[in-house]
Amino acid sequence: MLAEPNFRRFYIGYMASLLGTALSSVAVAFAVLAAGGTTTDLGIVFAANIVPMVAFLLGGGVIADRIGRRPVMLTADVARCAAQGTLAAALFLGRPGLWLFAGTALIVGVGNAFFQPTLSALTVQIAPRDQLGNANALSGIAQYGAQMAGPALAGVLIAAASPAAVIAVDAGTYAVSAVALSRLRIPGRGRGQARSLLRDLAEGWAEFTARTWLWAGTVQFALFNLVTWGPYLVLGPVLARQYLGGARAWGAVLACYGGGAIVGGLLALGRRPSRPMLVATLATLGFPLPPLALALHAPAVAVAAAALLAGLGSALGSAIDTTVTQQRVPADALARVGAFSMVGAFAFGPVAFAAAGPVAAVVGPRTLLGFGAAWAAAGTAAVLCVPSVRRLTWLDAPAEAEGGQAARPSRRIRAARAACRRPAARARAREAGRPPGDRQPGRPETDGPA
Repeated sequence: MLAEPNFRRFYIGYMASLLGTALSSVAVAFAVLAAGGTTTDLGIVFAANIVPMVAFLLGGGVIADRIGRRPVMLTADVARCAAQGTLAAALFLGRPGLWLFAGTALIVGVGNAFFQPTLSALTVQIAPRDQLGNANALSGIAQYGAQMAGPALAGVLIAAASPAAVIAVDAGTYAVSAVALSRLRIPGRGRGQARSLLRDLAEGWAEFTARTWLWAGTVQFALFNLVTWGPYLVLGPVLARQYLGGARAWGAVLACYGGGAIVGGLLALGRRPSRPMLVATLATLGFPLPPLALALHAPAVAVAAAALLAGLGSALGSAIDTTVTQQRVPADALARVGAFSMVGAFAFGPVAFAAAGPVAAVVGPRTLLGFGAAWAAAGTAAVLCVPSVRRLTWLDAPAEAEGGQAARPSRRIRAARAACRRPAARARAREAGRPPGDRQPGRPETDGPA
């Protein structure tokens, strides 16, 4: 896969930006505290990064499908590079105020919102059609590898230099990513007719909801993050401090999750399961294990082993799921569909983080984690009951390449597109001086085939 020049260029830039993000997440926290900030200030900075990402995901997907994936990702990289560069310069010169930390975090969050839903769609353009699974597996390996190595490397660099230097490195990695994107060779595509944002969203929603296997998995992860994973991430450090051995033990657990994810990504290379969504869903059976281990007060070794299995299943299932989506969803709607999926899966994350502590104070941390583990297992079982999840087959080509011609949209999608186009047709009819319902001989009322 890395022998392909286009994908190799992108992958080098993508790995650099992932590592820079992992470095700066630690550096920014220490920079806020070094500038006199409090834990409340730190929460404000983190929220300024997360909230715009959720708020702008759908807009990012629409714009990427409308004007092209590379221009959107390039703009996001340049904006994030400028934001982190500005923050680094301010830190070198003195102690910036909270407003600058929050402002740069907001810009980075908006950039993430435009970059992330575009990633899967760009992969279809730069990877050979029969290598999409390997491309997604390699992307997952880069992501989890950066999450493992980044914090440890950040600690070393901060101790040797300063948080400002690490944030400057992050700005540089965004520049590397932008250069890599600018060198990609992507066939040009003509711009479509100007359309409204609502129409683009409606078509993306129709593509998303027409596939039961897709939205069922999104609902599964939305509730999973709310009930299981959010409480686990909040309460895990608390229980680690109580009986596992403190921060070092919790760091080892997180490292094992990342290590398992790397193994899962390696296992996904070359895999073409005949029932891909069945395999991807079964892989989520690893997720209940870490919270269950904590709920049972298992020793640190058992919790770490559970985290490793969860990470393995996460990376393996994610690579397969992403590839199936790329195969089954038309390329011109991939960014919008990805945005709907991401918003649905992660929208409840802030609620989970805020509610985990108060709920645990009432029912107890172990009870909440045990319930979360049971909920995750039940969610997997529920998705396995969906017929399309069990029956969907593997394709070696994206949807529009099947049989050498464009895939025919479902009846629901055609109806949604027609409904979106009727207002424009009526407006053209009024301009032509004829009743909206009349049709000229030989001319359809809509802009094109529904």
